[in-house]
This record gives sequence, C-alpha cells and structure tokens, in this order.
Amino acid sequence: MMNLDQLQGLCLDYLKGVMAADPAHDITHVERVVQNTLALTEAENGDLTISVPAAWLHDCVSVAKDSPLRKQASKLAADEAVRFLESIQYPSGLLPQIHHAIEAHSFSANIPTETLEARIVQDADRLEAVGAIGIARCFLTGGSMGTPLYEPSDPFAENRELDDRSYTLDHFYCKLLGLADTMKTQAGKAEAIKRTDYMRAFLQQIGSEIGHTPRSG
Repeated sequence: MMNLDQLQGLCLDYLKGVMAADPAHDITHVERVVQNTLALTEAENGDLTISVPAAWLHDCVSVAKDSPLRKQASKLAADEAVRFLESIQYPSGLLPQIHHAIEAHSFSANIPTETLEARIVQDADRLEAVGAIGIARCFLTGGSMGTPLYEPSDPFAENRELDDRSYTLDHFYCKLLGLADTMKTQAGKAEAIKRTDYMRAFLQQIGSEIGHTPRSG
C-alpha cells in the first residue's frame, strides 16, 4: 500500500487539474482542511488511511453556492473521489468509508455521520468556516456573488429577518456562529469554540466602526 506522502502528492497533482477558480474553495482551502484532519485524526485516534484521502478529495467536484445542484455536491465529489482512488489502485476495502466521509461532510447535504472518520472530516471542513479564515472566506464568497456587506439601516438585523443571500454580514448569524454546536468531535468542538469567540470579537469591532451594536446570538 502506498504511504501517506505518496497519496497526498497524487491527490495534490490531481486537484490542480480539476479544481475550479473559486478563491474560497481553492487548493489552499483543501490544504487547510487536510491540516485540520491530521490534527483531529491524531486527537481522536482515527484512521488516517480513510480521513486523509477524504479530506484531500472532499471538494474535487465544485458546485456554486447558488446552484440548484448544491445539495448534491458532496455526493458528486464522493463519486469522483472513488473513481480517482480506483485509478491509483488505492485499497478498495477503504473506498466505501472514504465515500461516506466525503458525502457526509457537507452542511447542506445534512447526511448523518456514521463513522469517526466522517465526523473528523466534517469537523475539519467546518473549522474552515469559523475564526479568521472563516471571516476571510465568508467575505470572499460574498464578494464573488456580488452580495453587499450589510444592510445600512439595520446591519445586524435587529428589526428585520436575517437574509444572508442579500447581506454577507447576516451569514454570521444564519450559520457561522452556530457551527461550534454542530461539531462531532471533542477536539473539533474545542477549536471551534475558540474560533467562534474570535468572530464575535470581530463583529463587535465592526459594530463599533459603523455605529451599531451587534445582536446577541
């Protein structure tokens, strides 16, 4: 069986040829998810032969955030990942668990995580949406979709319905600040809580600069 370094090199070469030009889901995003996965797999005593290829290939099929196929993105990626791993003769007995870990990582797919490695990869990917990196990626995505930063008269939606399709700042309250509660591993949850505290401080700073007080929650 190939070693971990060989596998990672093959995955990286493959991704360079297939990943779309999405600054929030580029090679550096994948590399950070892999880094998170390595740390969580060690902390949770998981299986690197499952979690690492799943982390490398979790976004190998790119579907736009506003695409009607968005909820199918993780299944499409899982299917393509298995095809690639078969092409490099990765052990076939590991492929079903890798497929599940990729398919279940997605927030929008809402698929229950049935294995430790699936929980690890899901947490590793969700850590990318919180903290300093999460803030940067949120605004990258909002900018790429032409979404305004906030609603000027009520930036923190104190007196209106939250709408993160119309205002980027709303996405913190629609999704990002609640991600720590969805983490499936102890190590992932601890890190997510730290990163979420950073995001709350960031929102306080934005509020002070625009003359509005951030909402609680």
